[in-house]
Amino acid sequence: MTPFDAASAALPQAAAPRAIIAIPAHDEAARLPACLGALGAQHQLGGYGETAVLVLANNCSDDTAGIARSLAPTLPFRLLVQECRLPPALAHAGGARRTAMEAAAALAGPRTTLLCTDADARPEPGWLAANLAGLAAGADAVAGTIRLDPAEAALLPPTLRRREALEASYTARLEALAALLDPLAHDPWPRHGTHSGASIALTLDAYRAIGGVPAVPVGEDRALFAALARLDARIRHCPAARVVVSCRLDGRAAGGMAETMRRRLDDPEAPLDARLEAAVPALLRLRCRRLLRRLRSGEAPLRGTGWLAMALGIMPQALRAALEAPGFGLAWDALEAAAPLLRRRPLRPAALPQEIARAEAMLRLYGPAISPEPPADAGCRAGMPQLAPAG
Repeated sequence: MTPFDAASAALPQAAAPRAIIAIPAHDEAARLPACLGALGAQHQLGGYGETAVLVLANNCSDDTAGIARSLAPTLPFRLLVQECRLPPALAHAGGARRTAMEAAAALAGPRTTLLCTDADARPEPGWLAANLAGLAAGADAVAGTIRLDPAEAALLPPTLRRREALEASYTARLEALAALLDPLAHDPWPRHGTHSGASIALTLDAYRAIGGVPAVPVGEDRALFAALARLDARIRHCPAARVVVSCRLDGRAAGGMAETMRRRLDDPEAPLDARLEAAVPALLRLRCRRLLRRLRSGEAPLRGTGWLAMALGIMPQALRAALEAPGFGLAWDALEAAAPLLRRRPLRPAALPQEIARAEAMLRLYGPAISPEPPADAGCRAGMPQLAPAG
């Protein structure tokens, strides 16, 4: 019997739930109760009978499954517990999340929402309601935001806390710049740039369209949202869908947050998150992305094609391939691959204060609504995001 068959057998005649929350769990007997308790406290959603939670206890050496089952009678939702031993090729964070979400999808009906969080995370009150509201408003997927467990964060070395705070500050400023220069109707400000497995929600159709969670050992959460973006899925980065996550240094998942923090402790000058880049290249990326979007929709004049090819130093044929791609996500992928100037360069922690200052200057400069192709169109001043002071 496969894990999916066993999970399906847990609900032989039950109607498909409105929402299924998948939780991959590896040796999480100590922390899983808090996660389940936090899900039980989602008072904003009525009708708990329409919600199910599926815990995939994978490759456990503790009593994760038994602890979960013992809590089932106390929880206001249907709890399904599946045990499995993943083969070595799948015994990692990506394999566990893929298996858990496939098991949840096997129970879903056409209108069921699939969600995922981590066994050592605690969704904040309103998390489930915020995700469902985002999908009801027309999104195909909702990416929630995370915050570090305050008690655990207080135990981290000050140098690491300082670095994490600066990185978060810079990330927020780049996201604010993106909201100004490349606004999206389905993902308005306020929004964030987090793609974490601790808070994923998407429709069953969107999940099936990308073939499920990408089969990669680490970074499966970002790979999932990247796959959605390539297919032009409407992704809402919802600040109200919040999850408290562990920042312990002895994490269970290879390649996860704990391993990243340990690496940063060992090497304080290790590069920042790979998605971050210096402010000037980030500005170029945003202007080019917006112009490509407008060229494909016919909103921008044809002279913009020449400016874009010249700005990126690419041949017109490469730009033509991007313009003719079947969707914007694929078009942008093609343009990034063709343009050396759009390749991300690693950013070092020491550069953060200077890059934050540059990003703040850009936010002040581009506060008025602009068109990304020169000359900039005149426009009225947009409501500027209020960001916490850097440092």
